[in-house]
Amino acid sequence: MARYDIAVIGTGPAGISAAITAKVRNKSVLLLGSRDLSGKLAKAHEIRNYPGFPAVSGADLAKALSAHLSQMGIEISDRRVSAIYAMGEYFTLQCGPDFEEADAVILATGVTAAKALPGEEALLGRGVSYCATCDASLYRGKRCAVLSWSAAEEGEAEFLSEVASEVLYFPVYKEEPRLADGIRVIREKPLAIEEENGQRVVVTGEGRYPADGVFVLRESIAPGQLVPGLETEGAHIRVDRSMATSLPGCFACGDIAGTPYQYIKAAGEGNVAALSAVAYLDKRRRKDDNT
Repeated sequence: MARYDIAVIGTGPAGISAAITAKVRNKSVLLLGSRDLSGKLAKAHEIRNYPGFPAVSGADLAKALSAHLSQMGIEISDRRVSAIYAMGEYFTLQCGPDFEEADAVILATGVTAAKALPGEEALLGRGVSYCATCDASLYRGKRCAVLSWSAAEEGEAEFLSEVASEVLYFPVYKEEPRLADGIRVIREKPLAIEEENGQRVVVTGEGRYPADGVFVLRESIAPGQLVPGLETEGAHIRVDRSMATSLPGCFACGDIAGTPYQYIKAAGEGNVAALSAVAYLDKRRRKDDNT
């Protein structure tokens, strides 16, 4: 498996800035995120404080950022990152059924709006998962529940239905789900996940739904759940002025690193995070050369 110098998670202004800076510094970069970049950015009517782009719309700024990536030869992988593990000298990233490795990681995932459900964190890895394509094989012939905050995750539910005996689908979004026959859609808001008689139970305001496995599929995962051992402050990752987190080799930037939620602030922090990651790698390699 090829190991990247730096993996950047997120394709908003922070992640794009980090990826560009790392590439300028001759580092191999894995950029993971939406090919449409930031949904928040695309919806911005007018941005007035981004230098060089007076009164630019979010859509036009997104086009400029995308063009910059193309000019630099940086491709976006739209695989969903469900977990990142610090392995000492490097990081392992779980991207659907695949794994990638990087010597350093930069988190630019934005702020997670949805809070964890009661019972979700306690049961994570014990019948609760964030990736259906990763763990579907563990539930062959069993009953599963999928809690989804985006229509983009419907494919994971369909993949799961190919191996599970039954799939209950809880859409936490307005659009009408378009799913394969046999997947039971339940239009009830999940309130908690409980454990009862060896099964997991999805609790709603209208009922209780037992399942062998529960898959919680959000567009983004809370940082403390995405990277085990990472120190957080509320919805944000704790960083210093170099954008370093509590884990050596892991950096964070943009909205996930705290307020103010400004595009120019995010881009600047992305630049700092990449420079810090490059310095971290260069220092570590000099140390290795001297041993």
